[in-house]
Amino acid sequence: MMKRWLMGLCIALMSFTQLAHAELELVITEGVDSARPIGVVPFKWEGPGQLPTDISAVIASDLRRSGKFSPVATSKMPQTPFNEAQVDYNAWTSMGVDALVTGTVTLNAEGHYVIHYQLVDVVRGQLTSGQSKGLANGELVLTKDHLLINNQATVKADRLRQYAHRISDVVYEKLTGERGAFLTRIAYVVIDDKAKFPYQLRVADYDGYNERLVLKSQQPLMSPSWSPDGSKLAYVSFENKQAQIFIMDIYKGTREMVSSFPRHNGSPRFSPDGTKLAMVLSKSGSLQIYVKDLQTKKLTQVTRGRSNNTEAFWDPNGDSLIFTSDRGGKPQIYRVNLADGSTTRLTWQGSQNLGGQLTPDGRFLVMVNKSEQGYNIAKQDLKTGAVQVLTKTFLDESPSIAPNGGMVIYSSVNNKSNELSLVSIDGRFKARLPATNGRVRAPSWGPFL
Repeated sequence: MMKRWLMGLCIALMSFTQLAHAELELVITEGVDSARPIGVVPFKWEGPGQLPTDISAVIASDLRRSGKFSPVATSKMPQTPFNEAQVDYNAWTSMGVDALVTGTVTLNAEGHYVIHYQLVDVVRGQLTSGQSKGLANGELVLTKDHLLINNQATVKADRLRQYAHRISDVVYEKLTGERGAFLTRIAYVVIDDKAKFPYQLRVADYDGYNERLVLKSQQPLMSPSWSPDGSKLAYVSFENKQAQIFIMDIYKGTREMVSSFPRHNGSPRFSPDGTKLAMVLSKSGSLQIYVKDLQTKKLTQVTRGRSNNTEAFWDPNGDSLIFTSDRGGKPQIYRVNLADGSTTRLTWQGSQNLGGQLTPDGRFLVMVNKSEQGYNIAKQDLKTGAVQVLTKTFLDESPSIAPNGGMVIYSSVNNKSNELSLVSIDGRFKARLPATNGRVRAPSWGPFL
């Protein structure tokens, strides 16, 4: 049995640092004019050659994808100041810009990159011209209330892009009051029919860069799901000629089989505290939701009956699960209380609703909604019941929400191929991340790093 498990059908664990053949590439498909204008000035590079990573371009792209900001094109900037003292406040406010990101990058003696960046409140700077006065120790001194961020960091060359995402997070939180989710990762399955191992589990930065091949197999891989600490992935593999659930440590390359009952084992989801795993099993006949304690190995059945219940997702507080069920005839989304088993139907609009997830604040339900237009990503306000369709393509599936609730990644069909797409939670910004060497499905957005 152990030999068959090891040999299987030639599944291969890959080093987490191994590059996959292609990176994902962002292609903007839709934006809105109502997003907040912001200036992200190209950072001044004070060193030899070219800066390995265009930090300001990464920041501008991050802020644009959030749907809340519209960075001014470099060619349309009235100036390119490298610090707040050089800012022409009137020039920027005349363009409707009220915030400006700027900075410099230098090399230190060790060959590391020293990044100094600032976030400037242009409106406040225009009113005070940087000369507002305040009291300190009983004396009048110059204050700089318009300088919202003034930070410096030293990073290695291979961390420049990562730190650019960090800057985006800091700027986003300062301007919106919400935590940014740009320094996060996604996992997804690529199907390359021409490859020796056509099913590949990959991990990348949320924008598709720094893609890594984690696992490959000759048999299907499905439903990756992150652990809350971002170190493990639960997934479904058919390597032993049946669906089985594994948990892999993506850094160590080790894995553990956690479910291998007859027939169906699917849809693994870590609990918010990482101690349990929700899953779908058919060992009793129909598809039912179960929860497994990963420490004690105790398995608890959550749903019962003749209906099929699948696609469980945890409530952020961990005391209930939402899931898809056909108990009413066609698939709709329900919530079950784990303490007493009481169940409530959540969705009523649309002929079908499935694949539901809750935003981290528990306010919205994001799902696949079927209507006359096809299968689209939609969100429902759980307080008012109002439903907003976020996408317009014909066949969308597998939505996964950013850990700050601001964006949704999903799989969609474009030119008869599955690709990953992004949509902001308000539906104002859309983009796709096409792969160059296969169909991309089952995305899962990882936790904050």
